[in-house]
Amino acid sequence: MSALASVALPLGGTVGGGGIAPPEIDWVATAPMWVVAAVAIVSVTLEAALPRGRRRAAQVVVSVGGLVAALVALVLTWSDEAVVTASGSIAIDGVTRFLMATVLVLAILGVLLFDDRVDDEPGFAAQASAVPGSPGEAAARRAGLEQTEVFPLLLFVVLGMLVFPAANDLLTMFVALEVLSLPLYLLCGFARRRRLLSQEAAVKYFLLGAFSSAFFLFGAALLYGFAGSIALADIRTAVQTVTGQEELLVLGFGLLVIGLLFKVGSAPFHSWTPDVYQGAPTAVVAFMAAATKVAAFGALLRVLYVAFPDNRWDWLPVLWAVAITTMVLGTVVAVIQQDIKRVLAYSSVAHAGFILTGVLALDTAGVSGSLFYLAAYGVTTIGAFAALTLVRDAGGESTTIRSWAGVGRRSPVFAAMFSLFLLALAGIPLTSGFVGKVAVFGAAIAGGAEVLAVVGVLTSAVAVVFYVRIIVSMYFADAGDDTARVATPSAALTGVLAVAAAVTVLLGVLPTPLLGLAEQSGFFAL
Repeated sequence: MSALASVALPLGGTVGGGGIAPPEIDWVATAPMWVVAAVAIVSVTLEAALPRGRRRAAQVVVSVGGLVAALVALVLTWSDEAVVTASGSIAIDGVTRFLMATVLVLAILGVLLFDDRVDDEPGFAAQASAVPGSPGEAAARRAGLEQTEVFPLLLFVVLGMLVFPAANDLLTMFVALEVLSLPLYLLCGFARRRRLLSQEAAVKYFLLGAFSSAFFLFGAALLYGFAGSIALADIRTAVQTVTGQEELLVLGFGLLVIGLLFKVGSAPFHSWTPDVYQGAPTAVVAFMAAATKVAAFGALLRVLYVAFPDNRWDWLPVLWAVAITTMVLGTVVAVIQQDIKRVLAYSSVAHAGFILTGVLALDTAGVSGSLFYLAAYGVTTIGAFAALTLVRDAGGESTTIRSWAGVGRRSPVFAAMFSLFLLALAGIPLTSGFVGKVAVFGAAIAGGAEVLAVVGVLTSAVAVVFYVRIIVSMYFADAGDDTARVATPSAALTGVLAVAAAVTVLLGVLPTPLLGLAEQSGFFAL
């Protein structure tokens, strides 16, 4: 037989005299991915086939139905066993299943939020758009409410987010990274009302993504040169045989992790993240801020715990420095911000540092604490940004802290709900944020990372300042001429806010079920 009779392909198949043998795939374990992929293709077909007036309803039904079906498939196939499939390129284990469930729940909320306001709608044009031919209808169309392309784009983002934390080799991980990133670049540019700012956000996010991809690819290439393989298990085996400093290993690991740190939004790799948050449509930012962090941290967890657990003393001090810098910089800079979107952006940077604290505990408690934190943070973040879309003035969405003066007196229910989300992000007791911080800081202390826990507690205390400042403006500041008002939410937005608020309170009062699930799910396929 020829020497070419059995040559391994990157994604698992073999090629030889008999042709290409496809990789074996566990269709049951990977069912949620295939469901989302199929629904995304159907969504694209609907966008091309249906007349404009019928697209929105069809896209919402198909998107929500497909995501719910994927979630049901995940629940029905849930098990305590790890499955490595597609010839080793996909690992379905406890961490993967938990993160997939989190992404799917956030995606369902994201679709409902997209249906309410695809874009920054000017004033209250949506309320008048029900009258055909009215000025409100024209204003709503100009605002981008007819842009149903966002739904198939969102579904492809979700597909990438499902594969990203499940990828068991660097090539699959890179493909998933690009699948989730490219549609997000487009979604950031859909804010027609603030066209230039939105386009600037899209370009800046594209550049950030380009840097992330470049670092990731260069690191993957160096690690392939070191280990002779792109599979995480093979890299781990090669690392275990190293007796001294290996330049390819050190450089490859550093570049690979930098690429992932760009995606999680940690300092100093956050750079234009606040600009993207401020310029992109708020509905897009809500989903992006919540779900992207979940998927990116899932990939980072897999890289650190599967491929590089045996040389942790080489990279641990550097990542400690990154975590401390992220917490301190995100908190300090958020204090001086005057725009609520930018406050939440720097808050997101600080929360990336808090989650890193749990990741760097380097044990199962750290993994489970990080998983719980990601789920709690994701739902609360979507709720906060969903509430943000309701506060508007004559020019559209109003996000300056000054313009929110007196909102609490005019709209007490809205103000109470938004205050709940802010207090949860601050980590106040009886909210999901408090339990999440206790979980990651406790894991850090148990894992010997007391310094990270102390810095996390101190920065959390400082962070209360900028969250409470917004609450004080809503309830105690005097309203001025430029004060915004709160729009009446649609049924979809009301549902998003209700679910987010209920989960935020429930996880703060009764966190045991989700904490228990996170503990059971804190294992990897090795």
